[in-house]
Amino acid sequence: MNSSSETAPLPPAVSFVAKSGTGKTTLLEKVIAELKQRGWRIGVVKHDAHRFDIDHPGKDSHRFTAAGADTMLISSPAKLAMVKQHAESPPVEALIATYFRDVDLVLTEGFKMSSLPKIEVHRAGHNPALICRGEQHDPTLIAVASDEPLDLDVPLLDLNDPVAVAGFVEQYFLGGAKKA
Repeated sequence: MNSSSETAPLPPAVSFVAKSGTGKTTLLEKVIAELKQRGWRIGVVKHDAHRFDIDHPGKDSHRFTAAGADTMLISSPAKLAMVKQHAESPPVEALIATYFRDVDLVLTEGFKMSSLPKIEVHRAGHNPALICRGEQHDPTLIAVASDEPLDLDVPLLDLNDPVAVAGFVEQYFLGGAKKA
């Protein structure tokens, strides 16, 4: 990284949390598209509690990793990908500080145990109890996106209106001023 990106301020970040199958990814992809349309630079971090692999047997990148490379980066004119071996998953805050200083906002999927502000995705009939307002009261919850009315101490957003969810995120974290 060059020195200007190392000294750039950290962008704000918000984590979309929910139980699996609730629609986090669907909502998030629509919010990303809306924020991009408004002119913002968006970073995304996806939490995966399981083992994932972007390398595929037979490809050079996989061969380098299999040979023992601790860090392997593949770059093209359009994008890059990095495989970095580690003993445990780094905190999301460290990932943001290291890789996302060149964006206006970082959206994460998952990381329900982090200290990041959270928007919980709730779908009627799928998960009756909220994660952040169930047995635990998570003080970092800033809103709930739901498809049913709920009595909450935070704003209730319409799960089926990603434009409104993007507007809430923009206003809350970016001051609401469209760049585009």
